[in-house]
Amino acid sequence: MPEQDVTVGQLMLAEYQSVKDEQKARIGFRDNLLYVTLAVVAAASAQSGQTSMLLALPPVCVVLGWTYLVNDEKISAIGAYVRGDLGPRLADLAQIERLSAFGWETAHRADTRRTSRKTIQCGVDLLAFCAVPLAGLVVYWAGGQVGRGLLVLSVLEALVVVGLAVQVVLYAGVFGSGRR
Repeated sequence: MPEQDVTVGQLMLAEYQSVKDEQKARIGFRDNLLYVTLAVVAAASAQSGQTSMLLALPPVCVVLGWTYLVNDEKISAIGAYVRGDLGPRLADLAQIERLSAFGWETAHRADTRRTSRKTIQCGVDLLAFCAVPLAGLVVYWAGGQVGRGLLVLSVLEALVVVGLAVQVVLYAGVFGSGRR
């Protein structure tokens, strides 16, 4: 079998394909986390006679929400890497304008409604991963039969959910910095 020389450009294109495959897999996984969260909420709601079951919502929603957020960050990081590093290196190698290499990576970010979409997505993330478990805690507290131990636990859960909410808002960058 004859030896084949691999060019730097071929390696860069292979790297591009690899990171885009990872990005695609992460997008699918991230998006499914919303459906899993909805299923968990529906299951917890079905246990209407046992308000203590609502105490399971905060930890589950925080774990799913944090996993969603981390995957979303990696998806954005891959896009930033392609836009800021890989694309320009490949454009230099091919001696073409920087804007021509992987143009979609920058073109879709120029949409005039991007900021409103990011803000709405932040609201959806807050609703799914933070508002729902906090509402569950309010229903639990309003249920009346709250023991001291479970009250302390539920307050700690509320604080953790609020912490996640802060991270969601900070990462979304609705106040200036955040997602790339």
